[in-house]
Amino acid sequence: MTNPLLPRPARTAGRVFVWVLLAVAVLTVAAAAWLGVRGYLAYSHLRSAESAARQLSADVGDPATAAAGLPAISSDTAAARALTSDPIWTAAESLPWVGPQLSTVGTLAASIDDVAGSALEPLVDLASTFSVDSLRPTDGRFDLTKFDSMQTAAASSAAQVGVAANTLQNIDRGPLLPVLATSVDEVGELLGTVQTAADAVSRTTALMPAMLGEDGPRNYLVVFQNNAEWRSLGGIVGAMAMIHTEDGSLTLAAQGSSSDFTKYDTPVLDIGPELTGIMGAKPAQFIQNATQVPSFPLAAELAREMWARETGTQVDGVLSLDPVALSYLLKATGPITLPTGDVLSSENATQLLLNEVYQRYERPADQDAFFQAAAASVFGALAAGSADPATLISALAQAGEEQRLLIWNANETEQAILDGTTLQGDLPETDAEQTAFGVYVNDGTGSKMDYYMTLGTGVAWCTDTESTPDAALTVTLRDDAPADAASLPAYITGNGGFGVEAGLTETITYLYLPEGSEVVATSSSGGGSETGFGTGTDSGRTVLTWSTTLRPGEEATATVRVRTPPTASLVAETTPVLPGKAQEVEARCSAAG
Repeated sequence: MTNPLLPRPARTAGRVFVWVLLAVAVLTVAAAAWLGVRGYLAYSHLRSAESAARQLSADVGDPATAAAGLPAISSDTAAARALTSDPIWTAAESLPWVGPQLSTVGTLAASIDDVAGSALEPLVDLASTFSVDSLRPTDGRFDLTKFDSMQTAAASSAAQVGVAANTLQNIDRGPLLPVLATSVDEVGELLGTVQTAADAVSRTTALMPAMLGEDGPRNYLVVFQNNAEWRSLGGIVGAMAMIHTEDGSLTLAAQGSSSDFTKYDTPVLDIGPELTGIMGAKPAQFIQNATQVPSFPLAAELAREMWARETGTQVDGVLSLDPVALSYLLKATGPITLPTGDVLSSENATQLLLNEVYQRYERPADQDAFFQAAAASVFGALAAGSADPATLISALAQAGEEQRLLIWNANETEQAILDGTTLQGDLPETDAEQTAFGVYVNDGTGSKMDYYMTLGTGVAWCTDTESTPDAALTVTLRDDAPADAASLPAYITGNGGFGVEAGLTETITYLYLPEGSEVVATSSSGGGSETGFGTGTDSGRTVLTWSTTLRPGEEATATVRVRTPPTASLVAETTPVLPGKAQEVEARCSAAG
């Protein structure tokens, strides 16, 4: 029934207004439904792409098969991108609250599609006709032409994936629903992994031809660090080998042992007043101590100079491996029979080379001969092409990530290719993204007792203050040697040669604090730690020296609390010790307060 009190024009306007409201409501519901349906469909496509990507990762050893699966992934990512970029979706991105959610979903879909649809295209084209098996050396020689096409494709892909990764990094997580913010982080981490992989291929293929003698013969010193006697970078320099490369071929040109080297009265190189103040001149006087400095470029220069003085050959670079890295390589070569009749395998390499050999042979010369035979046998298997290429690549990658494989080139341009990678073995850096501690352990016993030692580290933020937060580093050392350790062979215990009773283990630990940090408090307990901390500086970092002496079964703990600028993450880089001997412990903020 109409209202007789209203004039007809007013009643007409009222009806029009009602219809307009109804139309707006219908359009709003329709738009919401449209966005919901398209969002669900986009989600389904992205999940399908994720499932296909997991299957593709399983085929990484067969590039052609992996490449065949990529078109299906890019088809799904393209569909998801189309569903989240139409005019209605774009208009809704300007709405309060819901807008940032929609904009983020659209950015996610576009970034993933950029990677799957175009960034990886150069690598896909290469993979479709490439076999990992083609990287095997033939008659001891690598085909260097294989590296050129790989380098170009990988460099292009890495650059484009980097753009997509940066786009996600710049998304403001504040307005987002937790589940969506988590998705952004997960996809960002995934793209970071893809970028790292492509970047690694790019760097490797750019550097390898030169190192393999494409432009002329090269000589490289390979040092094997012995983790049974700790040094900052892993262990003492024990066995050594010089590898000659020329036009893709590799030959074992010479071998040596640290026991053959001179102990110099004066440093072979000047390591500077800071390091000398912390550890004396020993790293520059004896090859075994070169790895006492926690910077591999400096350690490599020291080893290079000492090798030159002993042999007359100035090498073009230095590489470092430890027995753990050697065990990874043995996964690719398979077990190798040594001249002694021993079968060296990935399962027994560390135990055989770092402990059993000292119980079997009393004379250091016999121990050295065993190490040299093992190194030569593994090198021979690699040069002969008997290693599975895909497994070898994985082994080298794992060794590099754990800083058990380190590389230094005398050529600065070539060395710059490794900038920012773990292969350089540089000191940890604190920057806008991370606050970094360094924990470097060194044997003070003159023994092989570190085979039984365990290193634990933990870091934590102690305050919520955004401008000047406190961070804590806790380090534990535990001696897991048998109770009758004093009865072990003299070469293992050190036999009291450096003033430490046989069966005990002395450790000197260098704690490198983040650049720009200020020490708030320190504490230590156990293992003679009542001596406190020594203090020095190195490369803009405060360095605390902590000494402990442990009996079998004993443990010592040190905690340092510092005030440092806020960053996204907190890390501690440590000396690479034996598998199972590195543990994560809880940082003790209150213990140092």
